[in-house]
Amino acid sequence: MKILKVGSKNCEGCKVMGPLFKEIEAENPNLKTEYFECENCKKIVDKYDIESAPTFIFVDKEENELDRLVGVHTKEEVTEKIEKYKDK
Repeated sequence: MKILKVGSKNCEGCKVMGPLFKEIEAENPNLKTEYFECENCKKIVDKYDIESAPTFIFVDKEENELDRLVGVHTKEEVTEKIEKYKDK
């Protein structure tokens, strides 16, 4: 499982979630994540039909979407999804 993090430099929610994800990533060294600027990654935005930032897409090894979170969420909400999909 990998998390695709889609955001924007001007997005207030992204500014909130950025440090939260750094903390989660530090606590989960095997967690794979990839960040995309929505203005510069039309292919990702179109492929996953992203309508707002921040969007966090949980994908399997073939990059098929398993789940997503949109907007600002708590650490508990994010880690719950990580636990649910960690073996995918």
